[in-house]
Amino acid sequence: MPAALRVLGALLIAAGLPVLVHAFVRFVTEGRGTPAPVAPTSRLVVGGLYRWVRNPMYLAVGAVIAGQALLFGSPELGVYLALFCAAVATFVHGYEEPVLRGRFGEQYEVYRRAVPAWWPRLQPWP
Repeated sequence: MPAALRVLGALLIAAGLPVLVHAFVRFVTEGRGTPAPVAPTSRLVVGGLYRWVRNPMYLAVGAVIAGQALLFGSPELGVYLALFCAAVATFVHGYEEPVLRGRFGEQYEVYRRAVPAWWPRLQPWP
């Protein structure tokens, strides 16, 4: 594995970890709950990094896995990343979005229409 790819891997890990921590903190402070379905938030989380993209936590985990695949030169972790992405997309579309729509109604719909799920906006949502 070329050194440049290992460095890129380390950078992805270094970038992903604080995003993951930020997302967890937003769930606790803004949402008054956790990311776990067994203890969900009581308020819709739309601040912080959630103003740019609806799923920063999943993107951060994906970045960390991609970073590990590059850092360790592991094709198996690349396969794991593909499986993770497929599972997360299925979970978000089949479970998470319908639950949020049911719990938060029009507030979630407005947010969903304004903020992309996977590709960050160029400007934060107000």
